[in-house]
Amino acid sequence: MKRNYKHILFPFVLCGLMAAQTSAAPGIVKGRITDTQGKPVAQVVVTDGRNFTTTDAMGHYRMESDAERQPLVYISTPSAYKLPETDGIADKFYQFQKADSQENICNFMLEPRETPTLRFVYIAISDPQVKTDAHLYRFRQETVPDLKRTVDSFKGKEVVGMAVGDLVWDAMNLMEPYKESVSHLGLTMFQVIGNHDFNLKYADMERTEVPESGYGEADYHKAFGPTDYSFNIGQVHVVTMKDIDYQGGKKYKEAFTPAQLAWLKKDLSYVPKGRLVFLNLHAPTSNTTAEGSGNTSNTSELLDILKDYQVHIFAGHTHFYENAQPAANIYEHNIGAACGAWWAGHVNRCGAPNGYLIVEVDDKNVKWHYKATGKPSDYQFRTYKPGEFKSQPKQVVANIWDWDPDWKVEWFEDGKPKGPMQPFEDADQDFITMKNGKAEGYHTRHLFRAQPSTSARTITVKATNRFHENYTQQIEL
Repeated sequence: MKRNYKHILFPFVLCGLMAAQTSAAPGIVKGRITDTQGKPVAQVVVTDGRNFTTTDAMGHYRMESDAERQPLVYISTPSAYKLPETDGIADKFYQFQKADSQENICNFMLEPRETPTLRFVYIAISDPQVKTDAHLYRFRQETVPDLKRTVDSFKGKEVVGMAVGDLVWDAMNLMEPYKESVSHLGLTMFQVIGNHDFNLKYADMERTEVPESGYGEADYHKAFGPTDYSFNIGQVHVVTMKDIDYQGGKKYKEAFTPAQLAWLKKDLSYVPKGRLVFLNLHAPTSNTTAEGSGNTSNTSELLDILKDYQVHIFAGHTHFYENAQPAANIYEHNIGAACGAWWAGHVNRCGAPNGYLIVEVDDKNVKWHYKATGKPSDYQFRTYKPGEFKSQPKQVVANIWDWDPDWKVEWFEDGKPKGPMQPFEDADQDFITMKNGKAEGYHTRHLFRAQPSTSARTITVKATNRFHENYTQQIEL
C-alpha cells in the first residue's frame, strides 16, 4: 500500500494550516505553547528533527522547516510538566506538518506537575519483535502481564517505559496491535525505531528522493511520532535516536548520519553540562564480545558529543546481554530481548532470560536490575550442576547476565568459602539446548565456573552486584 502522509487522516491533531503556497521550501512552522490554564510556557525547546528554536516569554515560537523532509514538529517536554500521553502511549508532544504548505501552525499544550518528580522508575524493553500472530500472542500472554505486575509494584512512583526498537519484525500490519498491547499499563510508553520497524519497501527519509512516494519510517511516524526526540523528567534528560541507516529491503548499517549527530549536539546545548542523560538507541555502541557486537560504526563521534554529561545508554538489537563502560561518564546497557532469541524459547543468545531492565532513579542516583519474564525479581543468575553444562562437565557454572566488573562472584562448598569463581567465555548451554544442540558461535563473557571436590554435597553461589545487593543459589550434588 502506498504511504502518503499528506493524505492520511491521523488519529491526532494535525497542525493548523495556512493557505497552501507554491514557493519553494524551506517554509515556516510556528505556534504557541501554553499550559492547561492558557498561560504561556517560555523556553520550551522545539525542533523538527533538524532545526531548533525555543518559545519566547509569551510561549510563541517560529522556525524554518522543510515540511516535506521534516514531516513532524515536536517539543522537548520540560521536567516541570507531565509527559503528554494518550492511553499510556507517549503522544501530543508532536504534530504532523502539511508538506504542501509553506506555513504550518502547530500549537501545543502542557500540563504542569503539582510537585517535582525526582524519584521515578524507567523500564527499558528490547526487541519485542513480533512477526506473526503467535509471536504477538506470546508477547501479550508473557511479557505484557509481567510488565503490568512490575508497574503495579511501584505504586506511588511515576513509571516511564522505553521500547528500544524492533517493536515488530518487518510486519507493518502488527504496529498497531503492538501499540494496543502496551497501552493502559500504568506507565507512559515511548519507543525507539529498530531496523525491523522500517517498511522494507523503502529506504529511510534521508535516502528518499520523493518522500510522498513512500519512505521507510512512515509507518513508525504514524504510530509513534518522531525518531530523534527528547524529554525531561526529574534531573534526567532523556534522548531517543535512530541509529539505523536504512537502505531498504532489509539492508542497513548501524550508524548515525552527520545530520543526526548535529541534531544531538544542538539538543544537548540546551542541557546543563554534568546533567544525567539517558540515551536510547536500537543498536549498541560499545560491545566488545568478538562474534557479533552490532555496534554503530561512528561511536567515537557520539561519545565525544556526550563527554560533558553523565550518560546511560540503553540498547537492544543483538539479542544478547552485555554491559560496557566506554568512558568514565558513560555506561551502556545492551539488554536482553523481550523475545529472547526471536521467540524460539525463553532465553537470549547469551542465556539471559527473556525480560527487560528496571531502572530506579532517585534524584541523580541510578540503580538497575534485570527482570526475567515470569520469574521473581531476585532471579539474577542461573546455575548449572556438574554435567549439565556440556563443555564444562566437572564444573558448577553460573550465568550472571547483568554482570559487569563491579560484581563479585563467590562460591561455597558445604558452607565453606572457596573464593571467587573463574570467569570464562563460552556459548550458553540453555541456548544450545533450546536450539536442539546447535551452538551458533556467540560466546558470552558473563559465565563463571568452579570445580567442586568429589566429596562435596552442596554448592552455594553468591553474586554481589555493584549496589552491594547479594543473590544466592544453592545446588545439591
